[in-house]
Amino acid sequence: MSATVLFVGAGDLAARCAAALSADPAGPLAGARLVGLRRDIDALPPGFEGLAGDYADPAVAPRVAALAPDFVVTTFKPLGRDEAGYRRGFADAAGYLAEAFAAQPPRQLLFVSSTRVYAEQDGGWVDETSPLATVATDPAAAQIVAAEDALAAVAPVARLRCAGIYGGADGFLQRRVASGSLCPPTPVHYSNRIHRDDVGGFLAHLLAAAAGGSALAPAYNVVDNCPVPQAEVEAWLAEQLEVPESARRYDARPLSRGHKRIRNGRLHESGYRLRYPDYRAGYAAALAAAG
Repeated sequence: MSATVLFVGAGDLAARCAAALSADPAGPLAGARLVGLRRDIDALPPGFEGLAGDYADPAVAPRVAALAPDFVVTTFKPLGRDEAGYRRGFADAAGYLAEAFAAQPPRQLLFVSSTRVYAEQDGGWVDETSPLATVATDPAAAQIVAAEDALAAVAPVARLRCAGIYGGADGFLQRRVASGSLCPPTPVHYSNRIHRDDVGGFLAHLLAAAAGGSALAPAYNVVDNCPVPQAEVEAWLAEQLEVPESARRYDARPLSRGHKRIRNGRLHESGYRLRYPDYRAGYAAALAAAG
């Protein structure tokens, strides 16, 4: 009998993961049953079985558990920008699933998380063992950590802590830089990112590894090989977009709270090869897609 892979919050990453799985017809998840939980199942890509519902609704979790999935991928989102929104979208939603899965947990759960969970805010290096944010230091990030822990209490969980996911042909950063708005080079503010194709590819890589019997690490930093100052990325993009020097201006907008440089050693140790190992490769592909 083929395995069942359930995507809780089945959007773009689920579609990319499914495409990567289908690219390996001889893999351990060939022919797997793919189920996508989302409010609008008509938006699911071909090959998915739809389960209509909102994962933030506690009544939906028992329906999810009734599927008895072998593997689960969660892609939660905050339901507001404040702590309460993160609690509802992450900690509460994960708690509902944890309770429902207690009697029959999946073989492996992949939790798409965020590098925001790390406590570092001053540009230092972090890996998967670095200290995490708390309610006192970052209340919203603490709700993501709580969600990770709730599910890890009932099933084997691999936390995929992703940096800024990009890759759209007309992404926000490209539009802003094209308008001439760039962040200043000082003070230095480091940034980390990952192309959406690599997130989908790494999800598929870990699912296949788990299906083949490999034990996964409890956490992976899903970032490329190139943490760099944000100003460097934007200056490079301005060149690629041929924004004249006379049209460029430094924006006084505040950058994201804190900053850090993130190591991705466990990703490489897993055997996964990044399709886009740095921002130049990733954004070049995005710009080429834009025509």
